[in-house]
Amino acid sequence: MQPCNIAEAAQVQRYALRLKFEDGTERIVDFEPFLLRARHPQIRAFLDPRAFAEFRIDHGELIWGDYELCFPVIDLYTGDILHTRDLAAAA
Repeated sequence: MQPCNIAEAAQVQRYALRLKFEDGTERIVDFEPFLLRARHPQIRAFLDPRAFAEFRIDHGELIWGDYELCFPVIDLYTGDILHTRDLAAAA
């Protein structure tokens, strides 16, 4: 699967974004489980709803701040930012 760049992003819930990719694929990604599991204070800072809402698209990537928080486009495209498929396959 070859992911493509993110064309649009809109916040639809407190920690969920609707992402639209250049190929027309749309996906809602819930970032709350990732943020709640994070231990690093720089990542946990995005549990502040105001900080989370400050995302932007830069060159087809979804980022916060100066890349303090970003995700591989393939993970966003598949909606699997926690890598649950990898964990299930390893079990």
